[in-house]
Amino acid sequence: MKRSLAILGSTGSIGTQALEVVSEHPDLFDIYALTANNQVDLLIQQAQKFMPEVVVIANEQKYPELKEALEDLPIKVWAGADAITQVVQSEPIDMVLTAMVGYAGLQPTISAIKAGKAIALANKETLVVAGELITTMADEYNAPILPVDSEHSAIFQCLAGENNHIQKIILTASGGPFRTKKLEELATVTKAQALKHPNWNMGAKVTIDSASMMNKGFEMIEAKWLFGVEPDQIEVLVHPQSIIHSMVEFEDGGIIAQLGVPDMKLPISYAFSYPKRLKDIAPRLDFRQYSTLTFEEPDTHRFRNLAYAFEAIRKGGNMPCILNAANEVVVAAFLQDEIGFLQMSDVIEETMQKTNFLTAPTYEDYVATDAEARKIASTLIK
Repeated sequence: MKRSLAILGSTGSIGTQALEVVSEHPDLFDIYALTANNQVDLLIQQAQKFMPEVVVIANEQKYPELKEALEDLPIKVWAGADAITQVVQSEPIDMVLTAMVGYAGLQPTISAIKAGKAIALANKETLVVAGELITTMADEYNAPILPVDSEHSAIFQCLAGENNHIQKIILTASGGPFRTKKLEELATVTKAQALKHPNWNMGAKVTIDSASMMNKGFEMIEAKWLFGVEPDQIEVLVHPQSIIHSMVEFEDGGIIAQLGVPDMKLPISYAFSYPKRLKDIAPRLDFRQYSTLTFEEPDTHRFRNLAYAFEAIRKGGNMPCILNAANEVVVAAFLQDEIGFLQMSDVIEETMQKTNFLTAPTYEDYVATDAEARKIASTLIK
């Protein structure tokens, strides 16, 4: 029986690769819903190819163009953020891939969890902003969360069949495009340089986060909630080759690692097909091409965002939500040439200090915190 999927963020890097997986296994998956933020032209092409029941464009100004292009097809066309939240509750859907970028993924994920859907989680901000709330709800509504990030999929694979206590999670990081640059050099790097990731092809937001190592800070927070460990049990290790995607150390000192060439289709297909593995045409790892695998300690003096992420999760409450909101604002400003690379960390640090801290936030508190932190960060940039 086919598994029916909703792909949130179908026009982004993860979404397009997920649809490639579906194309390679048409006997196993079908598409019930596709959603996008702005890329209406690509969404139209995807809808024409996969013939979902529903397509949703978040930007309501793009709705007439989408509606007109699909008017001859038996596809429902919706628009707006609320429509995305609504569509994930549709009864035929078995799994929701949350591949939207940023805070926008939180509400649809909550809606899908309440409907008891399996979640293929590629939106790390959901657990960064509201990890305790999300994991509690997932248990309450019996909605499994399967990680899609390559690092968390690696950990998930390392733990398959294990009933032993985790001593430590070793989260690997590429180090991004600026791994070897000195602090004074980072003061003048450009967005064009920051967008050239050495190993991965990702969207602009995630690529900038990788360059600043905020992405790894977010993944650390995500790992804490996904695998029930404390921040001090998570070690970040820079591994420039990006062949070992992450490792788990057990109490006896044994370490299990998951390896592979940098390719997101493997973790996507693993989440879609779990507990089975699919026969895939993804590139294979040839160890003869990688005679040396190296590891380094991350430098939190040059890349302060990683330190701020550890600080935020140790403090808890709404502090990770503040961290995320400030980061989304500064990354957008950096991409618009309104702020320098190092100034992003300055604004994040000050926003964390100035935003109202809550020890036990509700969902409504998270919404208010996000708005407050964004306002403070934006003011600091101006």
